[in-house]
Amino acid sequence: MVRICGGFGPHQLLWGRSTESSAEYAMRIAIASDHAAFDLKGELALWLGQLGHTVSDLGPHSADRVDYPDFGYKLADAVASGDAERGIALCGSGIGISIAVNRNPALRCALVSEPLSAALAREHNDANAIAMGARLTGIDMAKACVEAFLATPFGGGRHAGRVDKLSHPPIVEVTR
Repeated sequence: MVRICGGFGPHQLLWGRSTESSAEYAMRIAIASDHAAFDLKGELALWLGQLGHTVSDLGPHSADRVDYPDFGYKLADAVASGDAERGIALCGSGIGISIAVNRNPALRCALVSEPLSAALAREHNDANAIAMGARLTGIDMAKACVEAFLATPFGGGRHAGRVDKLSHPPIVEVTR
């Protein structure tokens, strides 16, 4: 695990909210990508560390061609085990890696491309991971999505029962 240290001062804005301490929002965040999103992953990991989060970079550690499912599964395991509180999954489109992450029943990974979707994924679906496409999302928009994702609490209430169903799907018999 890589600890990227940093911080931000009192009363700076995080997703439009004034904070008195970076510790209020400091989280353990796992981040993973494929080769297409390697550069975006590095930029986000550095930025998150500067905000005071502990970032676990699960790879890859070069831009050499890799298979996104391998890194999606690693991210899902890190969040499901509690090693990370939140996950950020990146690939070329965000689609493939989000599918891989969501194979783990403990994960609720939302593919997002703007901050409103990221906030609603947290508020309504208690998403514990987001996915983005590096070929579709620039660094500034990616940062805005991450800010919204990290700063938005789960709304609970009417959404809680639905979220519980996501982690406990009915057993479906497959016939061929």
